Amino acid sequence: MNATLAEWIDRYLAYLRYQRNASEHTLRNYASDLHQFLHHLTHTPEGADRPEPALEQIDNLTIREFLGRLHQRGNKKSSTARRLAAIRSFLKFLSVEGAVASNSAKLVASPRQEKRLPDFLALDAVAALVEAPDTSTAAGKRDRAMLELLYGTGIRASELVGLDLGDVDLQEQLVRVMGKGRKERIVPFGRKAGEAVADYLQARGELAGCELRKSAGEAVFLNVRGGRLTARSLGNIVNKHVSRLAQRMRVHPHTLRHTFATHMLNAGADLRSIQEMLGHESLSTTQKYTHVSIEQLVRVYQSAHPRGKKLPQPK
Repeated sequence: MNATLAEWIDRYLAYLRYQRNASEHTLRNYASDLHQFLHHLTHTPEGADRPEPALEQIDNLTIREFLGRLHQRGNKKSSTARRLAAIRSFLKFLSVEGAVASNSAKLVASPRQEKRLPDFLALDAVAALVEAPDTSTAAGKRDRAMLELLYGTGIRASELVGLDLGDVDLQEQLVRVMGKGRKERIVPFGRKAGEAVADYLQARGELAGCELRKSAGEAVFLNVRGGRLTARSLGNIVNKHVSRLAQRMRVHPHTLRHTFATHMLNAGADLRSIQEMLGHESLSTTQKYTHVSIEQLVRVYQSAHPRGKKLPQPK
């Protein structure tokens, strides 16, 4: 009996998990995107059921119809492009498995993306944010340690909450990170981050006020119930401290990663070193920070040089 599309999606997700070592974040996104595509194939725009098409009937027109519906619903180009990438990868898997003759998604062009430079904080703003938590409490010590590590290492939110006690070497000031694709890397951190983490670890046992959950294992960062902190909870914590500052800033954990890279580049660090610390597969991903740096240089020049004012634009 031929497998259904839902069964093929399950097989593909298992392949990503066990053979490609995909992260939980990637698995959740691919599962969500592919099940949304499945729902589109098996329901009319009005929501009525319709027969599931055979795999060979999923052609480039079918995929374009799905992307068109996403556009009508107001989806951003970036999220539409992500869903198309998931479908492309899934159909490639089906092609390799011999379930379809070819990958029809290759005929569908990705939506043109708006070029967006990464957001980053000025030195005084990031200092205010990192020093915002009240370190007289165990939760405040934890929050300070997390913010110091995010800015001090540039690691991702998922990498931070995934840290175990054995991953942090306070003496050598190094942290072992499990990045995308289960790739391990070592990232240094500075004295301020080291002091904040050491201060928190002394209070870690107080945080839960009860026995640590078995599911927490050796997790460095805990929630108030004794479990491992999640990336979503980390985002809420960052928002809480941002909201208490007088400055109006749009900040999320990834902003501190961008800020780390931008400040390192502006201070003279080479791109290869930054690439290694960020865990980027390709140097081109890291090079977006050069645009930020150049923009900063232009602003400084125009404000400081006697003849550096920008010419008025013609009307």
